Amino acid sequence: MSDSSLPVLPAADRPDIAARLRDALLAVSFTADGLLELLGAPAYAALARSETVPALRATRGDTPLELLVRLFLLQQPVPHARVAGVLPVEDCLETGWLVRVGDDEVAATVDVRPYGGLDGEDWFIVSDLGCAVGGAGGIGSREEGVVLGVGGASTTLAGITVRTPVASALDLGTGSGIQALHAGRHATRVTATDVNPRALHITALTLALSGAPAADLRQGSLFEPLHEGETFDLIVSNPPFVISPGARLTYRDGGMGGDDLCRTIVQQSGERLNEGGFAQFLANWQHVEGEDWQDRLRSWVPRGCDAWIVQREVQDVTQYAELWLRDAGDHREDPAEYQARYDAWLDEFEARKVRAVGFGWITLRRTGSAEPSITVEEWPHPVEQPLGDTVRAHFDRIAYLRDNDDAALLDGYFRLAREIVQEQVGLPGAEDPEHVVLRQHRGMRRATTVDTVGAGFAGVCDGTLSAGRILDAIAQLVGEDPVLLRDRTPAQIRLLVEQGFLEPGN
Repeated sequence: MSDSSLPVLPAADRPDIAARLRDALLAVSFTADGLLELLGAPAYAALARSETVPALRATRGDTPLELLVRLFLLQQPVPHARVAGVLPVEDCLETGWLVRVGDDEVAATVDVRPYGGLDGEDWFIVSDLGCAVGGAGGIGSREEGVVLGVGGASTTLAGITVRTPVASALDLGTGSGIQALHAGRHATRVTATDVNPRALHITALTLALSGAPAADLRQGSLFEPLHEGETFDLIVSNPPFVISPGARLTYRDGGMGGDDLCRTIVQQSGERLNEGGFAQFLANWQHVEGEDWQDRLRSWVPRGCDAWIVQREVQDVTQYAELWLRDAGDHREDPAEYQARYDAWLDEFEARKVRAVGFGWITLRRTGSAEPSITVEEWPHPVEQPLGDTVRAHFDRIAYLRDNDDAALLDGYFRLAREIVQEQVGLPGAEDPEHVVLRQHRGMRRATTVDTVGAGFAGVCDGTLSAGRILDAIAQLVGEDPVLLRDRTPAQIRLLVEQGFLEPGN
């Protein structure tokens, strides 16, 4: 891979200069909160869509913060003399963060975008010029080795990742380093890999400028850079999952046929996980004619791992092709070339009998169980990010249900999860509701229909009485045989536990 036509990057071996630059940026509130206050919500949101005109209009003044926004986010040259009072300019010129333009101006060599972490950290994501935001609006560069900044996929993965303290974490295909940056907060050792050496260089810049610990950076494809037998407590990856004909763009195209790259990552991750460890990915998968997409994904799960796979979106093949053609900016080029590329995508899908493409999350947990749990579901509805605690709790509940038969379940104690509400649906004036719905206001924000026994059971669960004793009391109230009620209710209890409405433990 060649990146000779891309700008030379700042030196990655001068953390002292990165620290001085970080201090200067923070001193003038070049942060996520500072940008929101300066630009206002509409212009700030437009930046997240790679639209710069509103931000240009909002930064026509001469304050230090406006100067830095134009320099690092909008790629505008600024007067050398003016920025010298804000940044360590000579150091930045020496180490390549800035270059001279004309007689009296300087320009940035990389995008630097403030990024607020999950706990409000003031971090900075470095990326190639014009590529601070990844997405379908066109990235501003069509170079093969270009490195993008933070897009919606990056923040989604960061939000769903389990954030318990671990000894070791692996960021597979690190890109600009956002996942490695997050992992550094709760992992003693972070390893980051990428096939693109430019991405590893930019990851080092991101970590240094954010004041984060350095990571062990290794070049290579997928798991190839790892040592034999090397394992981790956490593996995360926002891989180049786009299903495309060929591999034009390293940052997004997997280079394998169909969804083979995502399948390979999932299948090979099992042997790289420590017991109890999590592997979490974003992925695309094919919906193939005559094949159940859920069965396809179940076949990806490695032995010894529980899995939770959530399909968030499905696009037909025409929508999918158009999305990624626009991502590459092909819609702005020669119409004949655009049509040829569009045809190539549809030819590829037709040859593979692909009718649609799904997008979603895949989480594995290494358990070594002889009876692994594999949950594959479609959930296109809004959720509450961050979801890391929700993901961890899901696997804890699955393990609990596997380890407890119905008799143990009835001897167990449960609590109603936080912020669960009950809705009753029926005709006005009716003595009894037609449906009782329990609804979550946190996490996955699920809703489930229960009968009156299930609703009554959930409402009483506060950890003080066993499930069996609660059912006995309900049986007495409704005049039902307690033995029959104990026999038919565990299935409903299991569903409420699995979906997070009830939590085990007193």
